[in-house]
Amino acid sequence: MPTCIEIAVFEVAKSDLARVLEVSETLFSEINAEQKNILAHQILTEVDLSTEIAEGEAEAEDILEESSAENTPELTEVCWQLTWANTEAVQASKSKWSTYPSSAEIERLVGKKLYYGHFVSVIAK
Repeated sequence: MPTCIEIAVFEVAKSDLARVLEVSETLFSEINAEQKNILAHQILTEVDLSTEIAEGEAEAEDILEESSAENTPELTEVCWQLTWANTEAVQASKSKWSTYPSSAEIERLVGKKLYYGHFVSVIAK
């Protein structure tokens, strides 16, 4: 069975960013405690590119202005990129979500869920 990639993007208060990173790592460990469901992960945070935009790049500026967290100085975006063993591992963890000690805190710390999706390979090499 192919691995499954999960992408989740959340708004997070900048004041909570360090705690979100810490709790995310703890949560991933809890998910893997019984069985290695998450094979790899990255936690990414939004990069402010607005200071690197040269004059005359109005289109790029417009894109940056549309970002929800970009317009709110107290918010940033955090992205989880998780590589799951397979889709069954995702389902098993989903059904146990409320039993993970860190799940309630992560739910409390993250704001709006901006994007959430799972992907599997459709072309075998």
